Amino acid sequence: FKKIIDYIKSNNINYLFISGDLYEHQHIRNTTIEYINNLFKEIENTKIFIAPGNHDPYLNNSMYANFKWNKNVIIFDSNIKKYSFEDVDIYGYGFTDFYCEESKINELKIENENKINILVMHANLDQTDNNGYNDVKTKELEKIGFNYIALGHIHKRNFEDNILKNIIYPGSTIALGFDETGNKHGVIEGEFNNKDLKLKFIPLDDKEFCVINLDVTNIISKEELIEKINTLDLIENNYYELIFIGKRNF
Repeated sequence: FKKIIDYIKSNNINYLFISGDLYEHQHIRNTTIEYINNLFKEIENTKIFIAPGNHDPYLNNSMYANFKWNKNVIIFDSNIKKYSFEDVDIYGYGFTDFYCEESKINELKIENENKINILVMHANLDQTDNNGYNDVKTKELEKIGFNYIALGHIHKRNFEDNILKNIIYPGSTIALGFDETGNKHGVIEGEFNNKDLKLKFIPLDDKEFCVINLDVTNIISKEELIEKINTLDLIENNYYELIFIGKRNF
């Protein structure tokens, strides 16, 4: 998280969008929020927008509702809100429970199409089974016409394979487990030149979770297995899960 703040300071980023799951509601400590907020104070010229998600909903007893956040932090609740600046309007809404059964997409309407319009929200995009996590469809979002949509919820980024190029899951900022293998982690940086949007991925995490399948059919002892493992080309900062396949002969 500190790497993100340092990057923002070094590159004079105007806006920071956090689309939910910043913390775990049931486990968050006040000292952690103080640490986060103190980092936000280091980028006072950056406006920070947070759309709470299913892990960090805007509850009455939440840190979002009860902590005194720095003045550059804006936290959305369940009501759609718009914040206007000279060249951009920023819309958003967040979870106020651990589920969001009814999406408010139908209530979203761009008020000034001459400006850059951005939406920040936590959502479950294009899933066949609606599971109560603000389920929305890409076609619905396209009709509204936002120039950029900052999404949260899915831990894997869709930046490289997203044909639309402006409805973006940045993914989790760090690798969290072996269910997130083979995926670099970081943030998405965007720049508008009028309404021409350029995006790039900024890697921040120096470790990955990796799974290796190792055929043991021709290995005849534990000692030989250890020798085989020691010959694997492993990167020091990564975490590895070894799956032994084939016939076991010892």
